[in-house]
Amino acid sequence: MSVAAWLPDDPADRRSWEAALSELIREHRFTIAVVFPAVGAVSLIASAEGWLPEPLVFNPLFVLAGVIVMRSPLIVGVLPVVDRRAALGVAALAAYSYAIEIVGVTTGWPYGQFEYGVSLGPMLGGVPVALPVFFLPLVANAYLLCLLLLGRLADRALPRLLSVIALVLAMDVVLDPGAVALGFWTYGGGVFYGVPLSNYAGWVLSATVAVVVFDATFDRTALGARLEACEFALDDMVSFVLLWGGVNAVYGNWLPVLVAAVIGTGLLRTDRFDAGMVPGLGRRR
Repeated sequence: MSVAAWLPDDPADRRSWEAALSELIREHRFTIAVVFPAVGAVSLIASAEGWLPEPLVFNPLFVLAGVIVMRSPLIVGVLPVVDRRAALGVAALAAYSYAIEIVGVTTGWPYGQFEYGVSLGPMLGGVPVALPVFFLPLVANAYLLCLLLLGRLADRALPRLLSVIALVLAMDVVLDPGAVALGFWTYGGGVFYGVPLSNYAGWVLSATVAVVVFDATFDRTALGARLEACEFALDDMVSFVLLWGGVNAVYGNWLPVLVAAVIGTGLLRTDRFDAGMVPGLGRRR
């Protein structure tokens, strides 16, 4: 069943449902984008360091629930432009994420030999069932941020695609060292904070496939219009920078921290994040 099949058939009902979800996100922006990643970083580090009682150590339910909450601004932000074509693109990318991860765990290609060290929820074929929840937002967040930062240059396919691919790769430069430090997964060693360079070569492939599919199946004009109307669409990227930048800082992974800071600077340039995020201080839009 596609994503579009879950949506109300009546356009008026769908708009009403989407408006209600958007208002819910607006009312809780600061909690979702700042408090959740801060608490998440502390709990993950406490789990890795053995500071929590066993039932709470990397509790897969808590981890998955927290990730879904942090993803909610992106999901609600993009939802109004998800038509059948876009839903098929999402389904294709979900299938790709499972396929390439299973191949990776089984053969070591294209990322290098690795294995999961903790449970990230139910597993299927050696990979988390919720894998698309972790993988797809990297692509979507990078795409949205590049649309805003590139301006008119985003109308040109080659600069747009290359920029998004580069940003997805940069996000993995932040994500993988932090995840290895926490013990989420291991490559058995690597020159870049425990991560082998083959991982990033693999991510060039996966990022290229994912970005091309996303670009081909989503209406870029509609996405741009939604970005203009939706002030919280990039809040999940804020969560990413805070959580993984914080984890890397604690473990002394300073180059990933620097890359996270550069991504954060790009977010600030979009002029989406000010006192309007903080409860009681008003809204920008």
